[in-house]
Amino acid sequence: MKKTLGIIGGVGPLATMFLGETIVRLTKATSDQEHIHTIIDNDTSIPDRTAFILGKSNRNPVPIIIQDAKKLAEYGADLVCIPCNTAHTFYDEIQQGSPIPVIHMIKETAKQARKLEAKKVAILATDGTIQSNVYQEALIEEGIEPVIPDENTQKLVMSIIYDDVKSGKEVTRERWNEVEDAVVALNCDYIILGCTELSVVNKNLQLGSRYIDSLIVLAETAIRSCGYEVKK
Repeated sequence: MKKTLGIIGGVGPLATMFLGETIVRLTKATSDQEHIHTIIDNDTSIPDRTAFILGKSNRNPVPIIIQDAKKLAEYGADLVCIPCNTAHTFYDEIQQGSPIPVIHMIKETAKQARKLEAKKVAILATDGTIQSNVYQEALIEEGIEPVIPDENTQKLVMSIIYDDVKSGKEVTRERWNEVEDAVVALNCDYIILGCTELSVVNKNLQLGSRYIDSLIVLAETAIRSCGYEVKK
C-alpha cells in the first residue's frame, strides 16, 4: 500500500527543498500520479540544533519538531523524515512524541556504509552531531570504525555549513579540497556527508563515489518506506 510522506523541513531550508527534488528524481515513475504524495513543512522557526546541544542556546528544538510531526499526521502523512542529521540526536524523544513513524536518517546511513563493506569511515557533520556521538554509535553498531576530523578541519566544515550554505553562498571546489585533503589523509574507506548542507555541496560539486551522502540515503529510504521503487 502506498503511503504519504511528511517532511519536517526548515533545517535548513535549502536542504529541505533539495530533499524534495531528490525524492522526485529518484522515484521510479512515468507520470505525476506515480510519484509519492509528499507534504513538506519548511518550518524555519525550529531552533538551531547544534547551538542547543552545545549549550549556546536554551531554545529546545524538540517540542517544535514534535508539533510539526503531529501537524503532518493531521494533514495525512503516514510517516515523516527530517533532513537534518543533528536533529537525530533527539530521535528517541521525537519518535516518542510523534504519532507516526520517523525515519532514522543516521542509522540508515550507517547501514549503507555496511552494505558498501566499509571498515573505516570519516564523519563530516556539525559540531552538535559530532559531540552527540550519534554517528559514532550507529557506525560501531554496524561494525565500522568511525573517524572524526581534527579541530582545524572541523572548524572549516562548520564554516562551510553555516557561513556558506546556510547563508546562500556557493562553495568552491578549492575551498572543499581543504576538507577533502585532510580527510583523505585519515585513510578511510568512505566519507559520510553527515549534514544535509554538505549534501547541497555534493549536488553542486559532484564530489564522487568515496562519499556516502546522508540526504541521498534518506531520500531512497523514504521512497521504499512509502511503497515505491527507487529509480536505478
